[in-house]
Amino acid sequence: MSPSAVRRAIAGTAVAAAVLSLPACGGSDAEAAGSDSGETQTVTVGTLRGQPHFYAPFLYEDHAVDGVEFEVVTLDSTPALTDAVSSGTVDFAITGVTATISGISQDRDLKIVASAADGGSGFIGGDDVQTVADLVGKKVGYIQGSAPEVAMRLILAENDIDPASLELIAVPPPEMASAFNSGSVDAFFGTEIAVSLATAAGGHSITDPYATPIGKVNIGLVTTGTKVTEDPELVQKVVDTHAATTAYMTDNIDEWLPEMVKEFGGDQAVLESALKNFFLRADLSEEYQGQVEALAGAMVELGLIETAPPATDLVDATFAPEA
Repeated sequence: MSPSAVRRAIAGTAVAAAVLSLPACGGSDAEAAGSDSGETQTVTVGTLRGQPHFYAPFLYEDHAVDGVEFEVVTLDSTPALTDAVSSGTVDFAITGVTATISGISQDRDLKIVASAADGGSGFIGGDDVQTVADLVGKKVGYIQGSAPEVAMRLILAENDIDPASLELIAVPPPEMASAFNSGSVDAFFGTEIAVSLATAAGGHSITDPYATPIGKVNIGLVTTGTKVTEDPELVQKVVDTHAATTAYMTDNIDEWLPEMVKEFGGDQAVLESALKNFFLRADLSEEYQGQVEALAGAMVELGLIETAPPATDLVDATFAPEA
């Protein structure tokens, strides 16, 4: 079976559920022995389906380093993905940095070993919301517990706007564009592809969503600290595969995006627009690590977590390529 056929076969919800019912492949004694003997190890990787910045795991097989093969597990949210990693249901995941910080603050065994995609956010308003000041008294959608929520609250603070003066409405990411287009919210701080859908329908950017100390931090490649310690060779192989895949995706959107649309559906033009707001990467530069640390600090200030884990607990930059 070709790699593309394999990806399509494992992308379905039923198969993902079947994979999730099994112990994590990378954690078994047999596979640990396989790492020493040079045999191929099967690695389970969690991600979201149908979103271009989460699509890399579906291409890992095409760029895999010798000695590893991949099974992709799709879940519904980044908190679910981080839960799956910390519980050992999957070995790695492309997941939200905010959800990862939250998990680590609760003493879950998680570690960011590579970046995956920055950006993907937007602060979008309708005709009667031209500036941040215009948000007062308006219905504003946001994604609860997300990096965009943190950025939104930082921007409100910078503009001396009390969040209580807005009607903040938590909206799931898949429903954000329809909530805006229907008038259920007057503005929103959300993620792609809702940003591109809303913009295509007449919405516009209120302000730069990245002009805060957390920058464009969005998602990363996450595993457990235990795996980093017990099987660093495997972690390096997975990160190398991830780096090769993201490099390919950056330079070859016209090749892989139509395949993604064929597998999962979607409007290719809208997805192409969304990708202009994403910055695929694998490195863990000092700047990136500083932004992750700033995100953790902001989460404490906003009451999303009680204490900010130190940077060394959040990120292990040993395996990632140089910026």
